[in-house]
Amino acid sequence: MQDIRINDTTIESAAVLAEAQHHPAETPEAALAAAATALAVRELLLQEARRQGIEADPQSDGQGRREAEEDALIRGLLEAEVTVPEADGETCRRYFDNNRARFCSPDLFEAAHILLSASPEDKEAYAKAADQAERLIAMLQSNPRLFAELAGQFSACSSAQNEGRLGQVARGDTVPEFETFLENLEEGQLCPVPVRSRYGVHVLRLDRRIDGRELPFEAVAETIADQLQEASWRRAVAQYIRVLAGQAEIEGVALDAAESPLVQ
Repeated sequence: MQDIRINDTTIESAAVLAEAQHHPAETPEAALAAAATALAVRELLLQEARRQGIEADPQSDGQGRREAEEDALIRGLLEAEVTVPEADGETCRRYFDNNRARFCSPDLFEAAHILLSASPEDKEAYAKAADQAERLIAMLQSNPRLFAELAGQFSACSSAQNEGRLGQVARGDTVPEFETFLENLEEGQLCPVPVRSRYGVHVLRLDRRIDGRELPFEAVAETIADQLQEASWRRAVAQYIRVLAGQAEIEGVALDAAESPLVQ
């Protein structure tokens, strides 16, 4: 790939190749394009900050990490040049009314399981765990009351001490394979097939499903205001970058401000 020029400054292709590791993408070409955009936008903003005489004021994050001087320059420039109005109550309410499904408490599942621990890489052990899970499922289909006893005897999970009960779990609390079955079981139903995951093979029972509730506007108004403010700021930054790009001499990159990490 070729070097990039932003006015009188050259960004060498080697720098783009090094930057690409920080931009995971589906293809190497996409990673390189993202890296080129990031470096070009950064150089464009640094040049403008220096032109305006912005003074770097590095800040700490409270954990001992201090902001790099160039990052402080860019932050100072954007603070001076980009302002957006705060989202008022009417705007927040309108957004809430148009997106009520987004503002719900999560669905909860009360479940129990028996974990037969085995690594998927150990195919023989994993197959044995699956066979054992099928035998346990057959026993439980004949006598569901055996679940607590079998959990205590066979499960490799700490829940074995509590009859296999996992308590209440929400989406994201368990592995995806587990969630798929939880979402499709009826209350009180024993999963008729073993559930395979990276931890091993599970015998799964769904005891109760608690559907999420729509949250009142008052509970989410602050969150909505923050989201709208953030979205407005990113749009304004993208527009500001487009203005700077239109005034600059740029070679070697098709600069798309919307693809900059600053506005994603």
